[in-house]
Amino acid sequence: MSRIVMKFGGTSMAGIERIRSVAGRVKREVEAGNEVLVVVSAMAGETDRLVQLCRESAVTHDNQEYDVVVASGEQVTAGLLAMTLQTIGLNARSFMGWQLLRATGLHGNARVEAVESATLDEALKAGTVAVIPGFQGVSEDGRVATLGRGGSDTSAVAIAAGLKADRCDIYTDVDGVYTTDPRIVPQARKLTQITFAEMLELAGVGAKVLQTRSVGLAMREHLPLRVLSAFEDVPGTEIVAELGADMERNAIAGIAADRGEARITLTAIADRPGMVAAVISPLAAAGIAVDMIVHAATEGAGGSDLHFTVGRASLSQAMAVLEKAQVEIGFDRLLTNDHVGKVSIVGVGIRSNPALAALMFETLAERKINLLAVTASEIKVSALVAEDQLELAVRLLHSAFGLDQGTDA
Repeated sequence: MSRIVMKFGGTSMAGIERIRSVAGRVKREVEAGNEVLVVVSAMAGETDRLVQLCRESAVTHDNQEYDVVVASGEQVTAGLLAMTLQTIGLNARSFMGWQLLRATGLHGNARVEAVESATLDEALKAGTVAVIPGFQGVSEDGRVATLGRGGSDTSAVAIAAGLKADRCDIYTDVDGVYTTDPRIVPQARKLTQITFAEMLELAGVGAKVLQTRSVGLAMREHLPLRVLSAFEDVPGTEIVAELGADMERNAIAGIAADRGEARITLTAIADRPGMVAAVISPLAAAGIAVDMIVHAATEGAGGSDLHFTVGRASLSQAMAVLEKAQVEIGFDRLLTNDHVGKVSIVGVGIRSNPALAALMFETLAERKINLLAVTASEIKVSALVAEDQLELAVRLLHSAFGLDQGTDA
């Protein structure tokens, strides 16, 4: 007998017919002799609707009450799926996130601290299918706390780790992890396997298949993950610690595109130690993540420009924070550009082959795609480009690295 967690996204739960289809998948796993926990998202579009209601109710709303509202979508689908499972002969019941997950940190973007595994363990041993709303837990002060957008993936992985599950299956509207977005490159390949490290980088630079925090947690807990289609019975993608010794694959696993970036430039800041910290610290205190930092100092000029990117959704808030701190930081002008995008190559081969980064830059240069900023990690190289050149950059790089279907791996 295996213990598995099945997580179903919003499109999988969008209406009673799709919920019935999910119930059929769950029943097959139970009939195979497995202990099953199911984590569900809200119906597709429901969380956006609830967020908009909060905004209409109060522009500067209380984040604790915001969590009460937006957490309700997953509670609805959990109850509906439990009912549906009962009608097809399964012993099923729904739980609430506040009964199971202890969370800490900011409301609206809380982090999982612990899983109340004893309650679920008892239910599973009694033959019950546990249906759990994702995206939510209970805060230190006893209030509902949500885990941020995409948090149902994190819920599923946390519960699987806490219950020592044999694996966690993520069912979504795609049938696996591809070398890039097939909507941009129809020749994209589905990967049979990908490492946790590669998936973590891809998720962090724009791939939308899995939420970054969930991948990081699974990697730390050594929890096997699979990405599967909620609508087709086809093989998906396994996310593993290391590729098998006989696994032949390109040095580059995939190309990611991120349209959610905005660039900020602060001009004429003092050229002295501590200035980057003076800029980034107030942004961090406001919960705004910063990426792709370029500090362009001019020797002897006494001043410098600082360029960096933030999420496009955070641009207005970042501007407000920086304008408030302008006197303390001491910059001249604040310039922004929200017509940029980030293209990234990701693969374990990068760590041992510097020629891969060179090929990326040469490929983009040949088509006169200007690089506004560049960052790199051990297995990733990212470049900021004009948004209207982003898809072209993805197609060029996908072909240059031999990832198109029909090319040699």
